Amino acid sequence: MRDYVIITDSCCDLSEQLANDAGLYVIPMVMTISGKEYKNYLDEREISSKAFYDRLRAGETASTSALNMDTFLSVFGEFLEQGKDILYLAFSSGLSGTYHVSTLAAEELAQKYPESRIFCCDTLCASMGEGLLVYLAGKKKQSGASIEEVRDFVEQNKLNLCHWFTVDDLNHLKRGGRVSATTAFVGSLLNIKPVLHVDDEGHLINIGKARGRRAAVSSLFEHMKETAVNPSEQTVFISHGDCEEDALALKEMIEKEFSPKEIQINPIGPVIGAHSGPGTLALFFLGSKR
Repeated sequence: MRDYVIITDSCCDLSEQLANDAGLYVIPMVMTISGKEYKNYLDEREISSKAFYDRLRAGETASTSALNMDTFLSVFGEFLEQGKDILYLAFSSGLSGTYHVSTLAAEELAQKYPESRIFCCDTLCASMGEGLLVYLAGKKKQSGASIEEVRDFVEQNKLNLCHWFTVDDLNHLKRGGRVSATTAFVGSLLNIKPVLHVDDEGHLINIGKARGRRAAVSSLFEHMKETAVNPSEQTVFISHGDCEEDALALKEMIEKEFSPKEIQINPIGPVIGAHSGPGTLALFFLGSKR
């Protein structure tokens, strides 16, 4: 059996250690703030999550863009030259054009390397939801699964990867077109926090609201209670936009109720954070439905 590599992008928001533990290769995506570009490496070598959120709080604005064709041709080509097949697990097509670009690169490279297998999967996931799916995929590879078996695992389980999150400042979602200016104004005035999730098409959907931060954090936990499958046997991920205390409070709720196998907490990186803002808190687990 030919060796293969699992590749993903830094919107997975994994820590460098988790990515290494799962044997993943992670392509850094790019974030621009105040006219300067930064690559979102998991080890934060160009900009730390703390520094990034401090700058957002100071009033700076950030933007992002999809990975380009040249990046995929370079990264994929390097592994194909080594005789390895490729399984690329992409950031949701409902939020970025990155997946589409990866398929164009794969089509071009397939002509040059006809003996190689290049699979691109749209995870329809974001942040550590994408991270959890690719982490589990990496663990399956390490257990001896073939590239087709891991690809099929991703396709079969991605719509059971639940994403629940809340944000502290609606204005970041307003800039990204996720909520209206009126909703942002009224919500901020009345201390209303939205409760959002990622739907089956990989889009960000606002489906509820809570009065105050504590109620919003509790609502994430309540959604897990409703849909989680065998939570005591799961690995659960929590990501946050520089609000670790809230992440730890949510972790405590989950541990007390479910005692899952593992709970991992990591900051939301600058690419996702450019759209969600400081104070975002997100919970990811496997459930009966999204």
